[in-house]
Amino acid sequence: MEYYQHPLDVTQLASWKALQEHRKAMQNFRMRDAFAADPQRFSQFSLSSSGLFLDYSKNLITEQTRELLVNLAREAGLEGAIRTLFDGAYVNSSEHRPALHTALRRPVGDSVQIDGQDIMPEVHRVLNQMTALVTRIHNGLWRGYTEKPITDVVNIGIGGSFLGPQLVSEALVPFTQRGVRCHYLANIDGSEFREVTSKLAADTTLFIVSSKSFGTLETLKNAQAARAWCLAQGCPEPELHKHFIAVSSNVKMAVEFGIAEENIFPMWDWVGGRYSLWSAIGLPIALAIGMSNFKDLLAGAYAMDQHFTSAPFEENMPVLLGLLGVWYGNFWGATSHAILPYDHHLRNFVKHLQQLDMESNGKSVRQDGSPVSMETGPVIWGGVGCNGQHAYHQLLHQGTQLIPGDFIVPVVSHNPVADHQQWLYANCLSQSQALMLGKTREEAEAELREKGLGEAEIAKLAPHKVIPGNRPSNTLVLERISPRRLGALVALYEHKVFVQSVIWGINCFDQWGVELGKELGKDVYQHIIGRSEGKADDGSTQGLIDYFRGRHRG
Repeated sequence: MEYYQHPLDVTQLASWKALQEHRKAMQNFRMRDAFAADPQRFSQFSLSSSGLFLDYSKNLITEQTRELLVNLAREAGLEGAIRTLFDGAYVNSSEHRPALHTALRRPVGDSVQIDGQDIMPEVHRVLNQMTALVTRIHNGLWRGYTEKPITDVVNIGIGGSFLGPQLVSEALVPFTQRGVRCHYLANIDGSEFREVTSKLAADTTLFIVSSKSFGTLETLKNAQAARAWCLAQGCPEPELHKHFIAVSSNVKMAVEFGIAEENIFPMWDWVGGRYSLWSAIGLPIALAIGMSNFKDLLAGAYAMDQHFTSAPFEENMPVLLGLLGVWYGNFWGATSHAILPYDHHLRNFVKHLQQLDMESNGKSVRQDGSPVSMETGPVIWGGVGCNGQHAYHQLLHQGTQLIPGDFIVPVVSHNPVADHQQWLYANCLSQSQALMLGKTREEAEAELREKGLGEAEIAKLAPHKVIPGNRPSNTLVLERISPRRLGALVALYEHKVFVQSVIWGINCFDQWGVELGKELGKDVYQHIIGRSEGKADDGSTQGLIDYFRGRHRG
């Protein structure tokens, strides 16, 4: 099997050094002036693909910047890296695996080989298995232990088995099929379990246990609690199989738990959790919106895949977004990136992108194990646009940090109320405009004079009203939120993350930092319950364990 090979440290490339020189020349660049000087700037720095329109004209860039960034991508080997990703090379070098989430949305007839075996027949076999399950439940043919049809589905999973499916099912609420309500249970906190199950009846509830190993602590504990809850509600143990299905590669443990083997959907080691919503991990999505809409979601992602693999880098949406992130993170000192969706149904998009980006690119060594020589993944944060305007947008406008942002907004609302959508769209545009334009000292003073203030008061207040401006942002516009467009949007960010990982030379498909906390947690738990001799490895942890045990004894 072919392994992905990355070139030498990109900071030594001629294209990187050219960007360093260009950054110096851009020190006094003002977007205000650029728009005034070039009436075509918007058209030169915007493009559309797969139902998405991207305006990236409000960035600290010129045509030369774009050319230099594209040169960096080419010299860093991005073209070859994209081919190896889609061809099934072992791009996840530390775990000796390919990363073939893109295969999950490829059409019938395509072939993708792993070690000489075509995986596409199995991918479509599982899609057919999903279709059969969804059809049975939607038609009331799957019945619980009292022979009542299923009305509620609870997805038990965490990380990628939770964040992606939750995002999509909530974003596509207008496409929800009647008769089945979907719920999510991720946190090991008992309060969340009580909150979810208090709304449910055991005889009409189906639990989906999503865990590749069937051993993820939080998922397993919640599954055991769900099992005990069903039994306590009156479900006979031999009937438990009517209320549990699994998405797992550990068939043995799932069967021992009480799940019928025919109700276990596979997970493959060539799909990482944060890229898995396109697989059977997406069962709660399919149950919420139906298989037809789920396949439209896949089709939208596939359209973005096609764009990513075929469009020239100068017109390639994921490539451009990825390179802009490199431009700000490595040449302008930005350490975070704001995601600002102006749509209620996209309120959990930021949570999904936090895992997708920070778990992927939060790395400090390169593919070969050597230390990186530049900053890598930024902190991803944000939230629903209009709410943020009355909170953290203040930092974006007048804070000391440079924080690039992505505004995401649909043109048409699924729930029009008076002129709300017009105001929502106007707010989105005005915020990106304000970040770019800012307000000069002269403008602030003129504004205060118009209000009739005296010169002494103007001199006192004007500095507080100055807004630096020249803050970069992208604006992504969708005609409306739909399965196909949402699929393209999620895939866009998946590919953006990959682009940046190639530039930085890191492996975006492992997550060893996540694993360490899990390992240490087992030892801490043994100390808490008194089954471990000796002390914890550090005084702080031992002190906190003692505090917990002391309060529980009291």
